[in-house]
Amino acid sequence: MVEMVETATILNQASPRSLVILDEIGRGTATFDGLSIAWAVVEHLHEVNCSRALFATHYHELTVLSDTLPRLSLHSVKVREWQGDVVFLHQVRPGVADRSYGIQVAKLAGLPAPVIERATSVLASLEEEDIRAGMGKLSGELPLFRALVDKAASEARPPPARVSGVEKALGDLLPDEMTPRQALEALYRLKERLDE
Repeated sequence: MVEMVETATILNQASPRSLVILDEIGRGTATFDGLSIAWAVVEHLHEVNCSRALFATHYHELTVLSDTLPRLSLHSVKVREWQGDVVFLHQVRPGVADRSYGIQVAKLAGLPAPVIERATSVLASLEEEDIRAGMGKLSGELPLFRALVDKAASEARPPPARVSGVEKALGDLLPDEMTPRQALEALYRLKERLDE
């Protein structure tokens, strides 16, 4: 709430002579809510307030706004990877980050090694699930995620797991065409097959 009250004050008072500095707008809410709020704030600053602004964000999806907002300029901090770690070079350069370094930053901050390993595993699963679910389509349009989508698409998929008889029978059911009694009976038949 504090962040939103402060942002409201800025958007209601900023003028073309203002310098607005915003850091991670929308971070305190659900991902899509936060992204939506950040997106709308950038558009409002650009189109309504016409303020000069520094807008730091981890929502890489916002980079597409540079296609429609002519005065928007994208910059990132230069980073080098060295022996599995990242080194922040404290140089701002034009363009977007080539990828996110959140896990490396967590490691630098001193999170325990098991937490870092688990986060790396969860990230890999989420990225793979994102691609499989088709949500990768949006992120695939963005430069940050393009390499990830290309790599995943080029890798051979493992052979599908063998489908059990119960899974096949379940897949053949048409619940919308069944009465409640028929559905219950089908459920009992499937349960009996599991106990075999």
